[in-house]
Amino acid sequence: MFSMTPSVKISTPSLRKLPKDIVIKCPRCKEILLERDCRENHKICPECQYYFHLGAYERLEILVDTNSFVEIDKGLTSEDPLAFGNQSQVYREKLTQERHKTGIKDAVVTGYATIERMPLALGVMDFNFIGGSMGTVVGEKLTRAIELAIARRLPLLIVSASGGARMQEGLYSLMQMAKTSAALAKLSELGLPYFSLLTNPTTGGVTASFAMLGDVILAEPGGLICFAGPRVIEQFMHEKLPDGAVTAEFLLQHGMLDFIVQRQDLRCTLARLLRFYDRAGSLPATKEKGGSPSLEHEVYA
Repeated sequence: MFSMTPSVKISTPSLRKLPKDIVIKCPRCKEILLERDCRENHKICPECQYYFHLGAYERLEILVDTNSFVEIDKGLTSEDPLAFGNQSQVYREKLTQERHKTGIKDAVVTGYATIERMPLALGVMDFNFIGGSMGTVVGEKLTRAIELAIARRLPLLIVSASGGARMQEGLYSLMQMAKTSAALAKLSELGLPYFSLLTNPTTGGVTASFAMLGDVILAEPGGLICFAGPRVIEQFMHEKLPDGAVTAEFLLQHGMLDFIVQRQDLRCTLARLLRFYDRAGSLPATKEKGGSPSLEHEVYA
């Protein structure tokens, strides 16, 4: 947050005229923040600890070793598989706008990298691209990332940030739930670890498929994690949900998550998880090593 002298006041209309890359407004506490300061704080509001959305490349910047990420399948793009009447043109225009706005082709970036020099395959979803919705390209790219982990015998990390299946692609988008889950089953058969990181929000078909299949499931604080949102549930059940019923904290309390991790601690936590599976012999390159500490001790050490 920046401070102003008592003699200087900036009205809301004046703030609106400022470029978005200079100041941002926290949607929770309504504080006006310097974008630079917020970015240096991992895009967490210093006043109320609200977690702003991270783009896929921003997420990679704080998770993996510098210059270690190698992207795969960068050119895959959706060709509007339904071509549904006049809505087809609307969807195509939306895709073009989103690609221009975000700088990515679709709602996930995949590849391989290292965390503290330990290699892994990964997929990072970007909520800024049509709400991180999962269509054919997202499903295909994630499946290829899983297949890369299988081929190279690497651990896998998927960072979810999604509103669910992409309705503009109909049944094709729903098929990605089974497709990614089947690929993860093959990964599991080989004993390769899969870490699933849930961020705000993780909902719909993503929650109902690969997001909840991790060997270790982590989440950022306060994230909305559910299949249907609270308003949909309340309208269907005609009952008001308890406060926080679809948050990461609620899921942790009821055994559906393993850990809630502060954003600034994610990289070191993932490194500890990789070392744990390394020493436990789950990573093929190090099966000769002994020692099998408890997972909880390793993460919180």
